[in-house]
Amino acid sequence: MTTTIHVATAQPYDITVGHGAVSGLGEAVGGAAKVAILHPKVLSEEATALAAQLDAEVTQIQLPKGEKAKTARVLDSCWKILAEDGFTRTDAVVGFGGGATTDLAGFVAATWLRGVRYVSVPTTLLAMVDAAVGGKTGINLKSGKNLVGAFWEPAAVLADLDFLESLPVDDLRGGLAEMIKHGFIADPRTLELFEADPQAMLTPGSQALAEAITRSMEVKGGIVGGDLRERTSTGGQVGRELLNYGHTLAHAIERRESYTMRHGYAVSIGAVFAALLSRNLGHADDAFVARHREVFGSVGLPLTYEAGVWDELRETMNLDKKTRAGALRFVLLDAVGVPFIAEAPDEGVLRDTYAELTA
Repeated sequence: MTTTIHVATAQPYDITVGHGAVSGLGEAVGGAAKVAILHPKVLSEEATALAAQLDAEVTQIQLPKGEKAKTARVLDSCWKILAEDGFTRTDAVVGFGGGATTDLAGFVAATWLRGVRYVSVPTTLLAMVDAAVGGKTGINLKSGKNLVGAFWEPAAVLADLDFLESLPVDDLRGGLAEMIKHGFIADPRTLELFEADPQAMLTPGSQALAEAITRSMEVKGGIVGGDLRERTSTGGQVGRELLNYGHTLAHAIERRESYTMRHGYAVSIGAVFAALLSRNLGHADDAFVARHREVFGSVGLPLTYEAGVWDELRETMNLDKKTRAGALRFVLLDAVGVPFIAEAPDEGVLRDTYAELTA
């Protein structure tokens, strides 16, 4: 059984989520004479099976593992293959793998001939609830993550829950962090599902996990449908930037860890920091902070980070995409589903808040 979620961006598309969703790939790329399937080595056999079900000439492009795929060198190699194989504007690119794969594949599609059809087939929980939805594509630089990219909506997203059966538990946890974040920013029911049965969230195939995944994708799809390019945050209204809750510190941590820490783990730490900062700026209360620690912690996600490294992290934050005219901005919450943006918060408060995080 599958559920269809409509994303109403300027170029609207549907997300299909559920067991067996990948069977819709042929329809999603229908009409393309050539299809490129970009995938990591570990999914080579599965990519070949996908190619066999398509009525098109298929080029399989094997990518490096994880964030190593998101480089200018890899991007250039993909362009060269598409050129050699004669890909035209009526052809299609498929991203088949985790979030790094879908980020890179989407950027390939966005830039080849100034944009060709792109279909996202995420195979990890994090990719399903985060990277594959929303139209953000890109690569990393030495100076930061996702600093070069483009907004390019997929023609379709096929989130097949069968792929989760073989995921290591740590990879599941990484995706759960984004789902919990979606709960705090917009969906109390998601938090209730985690609080009712944390173990079910760590069990592929559980009905509770399937519901939470669907709800999480609905949250992200709804937010990006109203603000694809992060342009509508004004005053008390927070647009797509809402999805960056917890990410300001998270991205700085990821860079410090040379991108070896799972994104979701960094988001968990960053969200606890955001809750503490919300409270310390006179908005949220102690119970709100405690709920963050309880929900993230219930599925084994980290809640603290290394002491004595605030200055290094703070310098990295200057590259955060929410920074405007040199002023650091944080997406924070008064309560569940009640966001606000704190612009240029007091540096002493920031330092003291980080000290609480490491205690």
